[in-house]
Amino acid sequence: RPQSVWVGNCFSSTLTLSTGAPQGCVLSPLLYSLYTYDCTATSSSIIIVKFADDTVVMGLISDNDERAYLEEIKHLENWCQENNLLLNVSKTKELIVDCSKKQEQHYQPVRISGTTMERLRDFRLPSKVLRNFYTCTIESILTGNITVWVGNSTKQDRQALQMVVRSAECITRTELPDLQTIYYKWCQTRARRIVKDPTHPNNRLFSLL
Repeated sequence: RPQSVWVGNCFSSTLTLSTGAPQGCVLSPLLYSLYTYDCTATSSSIIIVKFADDTVVMGLISDNDERAYLEEIKHLENWCQENNLLLNVSKTKELIVDCSKKQEQHYQPVRISGTTMERLRDFRLPSKVLRNFYTCTIESILTGNITVWVGNSTKQDRQALQMVVRSAECITRTELPDLQTIYYKWCQTRARRIVKDPTHPNNRLFSLL
């Protein structure tokens, strides 16, 4: 790929590059995904999420046992070294999400190439952004086909799902509709559609009040 620099009315000589991709090139995310295809988690409690050229390591720490999480970080560091990728420690951050009511836990600092990774003490997004994310992802999963399964679910199941909603309210700092409200809403919406569609097999089961 030929490249030159243009400053004012001056052009530099052309240099041919055989590596890398232009900034914003649509091929970059695809090439990154292909190159890091075998960079996967080694533990069932760890998830590695890759988006474009960013990578996130998410670990579930239970009973203050950080071994799997720390070993995964070390594994990722070794994988990058073996595959000629450089981890930018200055741009790598650690965020601990602890929803328990216990006192703050003390976690070991994470070190990459001898440098301690910065741990974020606070990370806040606008409530509107967090709520939109919840509605588009979490809520859509929780309430998928809700008009079908909620009638046969147990009280314990519904309470467990409602706890997810309550946790989301704490994170988004907004009031969210509970599952029962969403269930009634979708039932009414589906009933209206059936009433308006004379060709629907269940149309005769409904009558307007």
